Amino acid sequence: MNGWYFIGYWLSRFFFRVFFRLKIVNRKNLLEDGGVIYAANHASYFDPPVIAVSCRKAIFFLARKSLLKWPVLGPIFPKINVIPVDQERADMSALKTVIKLVREGQRTIIFPEGSRTPDGDLQPAQPGIGLVIAKTLAPVVPMRIFGSYEAFPRHAKRVKLAKITVVIGKPIYFTEADVTGGRDAYQRISERVMREIANLTL
Repeated sequence: MNGWYFIGYWLSRFFFRVFFRLKIVNRKNLLEDGGVIYAANHASYFDPPVIAVSCRKAIFFLARKSLLKWPVLGPIFPKINVIPVDQERADMSALKTVIKLVREGQRTIIFPEGSRTPDGDLQPAQPGIGLVIAKTLAPVVPMRIFGSYEAFPRHAKRVKLAKITVVIGKPIYFTEADVTGGRDAYQRISERVMREIANLTL
């Protein structure tokens, strides 16, 4: 955990615990040693830091490239493990970076839906996470975030002080047989992960 990440981690931890009463359920299910993929629903800008402070070790994030143009925060994002993604085209370079990091024993959060839900409901899974799983066979820890949509939905101009809870599911393990079949297999794997997320309840 580098200095920038350490500062961001503890500021975010304080922010979410004090203002949003952040609660972590089933932390015992969390894997934090070796390469791990965390998979969660995506409803808010709050989701990446919420997942980060749910973990005790540093993780890596995928985020759209335009965020790096934000004033003040933009230049800091790469220093806190943000991997930029060009959403205007199929950006394989970002996924290749994630695959390399996971193979090296790092942890990453991937949102199977790809982008934030517009209405608070879970959205269909995209094949990206399936590709990363197929190329790494890393264990996947499903997580479901409750309350972040109510606190800061996609088109909101202000934040509401809603309670946020993260429920952590049991790890999912995949075999070579599970990942055979190319793009169809990637989609199938992604959908399985999304079902595990959907099955998590408060």
